[in-house]
Amino acid sequence: MSGLVLKLAPNERVLVNGAVIENGDKRSKITILTANANILRLRDAIPPDQANTPVRRVCYITQLLLTGDADESLGRQQAFRGIEQLSQAFLDSASLMALDQATGHIEGGDYYRALRSLRSLIPRESRLLAQVN
Repeated sequence: MSGLVLKLAPNERVLVNGAVIENGDKRSKITILTANANILRLRDAIPPDQANTPVRRVCYITQLLLTGDADESLGRQQAFRGIEQLSQAFLDSASLMALDQATGHIEGGDYYRALRSLRSLIPRESRLLAQVN
């Protein structure tokens, strides 16, 4: 049986179905066998006050869907709307592919993979915003 494999650093924290779990003093590997478990590494989490750019806001909405902290119907609607807006700003093929993948993952309820696809846009967004300033 396969599943999501988490490799945790010493004392690393992860959110699993609403419970914060902290690793011990040594590196470890955990396999999550339950399908559709809500899992988020806390080092990857975007705090609300850091959801201050268009990509980060869509990531944050997707993060809330992943952790089960958002109404699924409303959250999906907001994520789709945000992705549509991002597709108007990101015109390169790699970015559009990441947005397309995120859309597909959200449609399938795979918020973890959607978040991964969206997070890949953060460095591109940072470069674009630096050019504007």
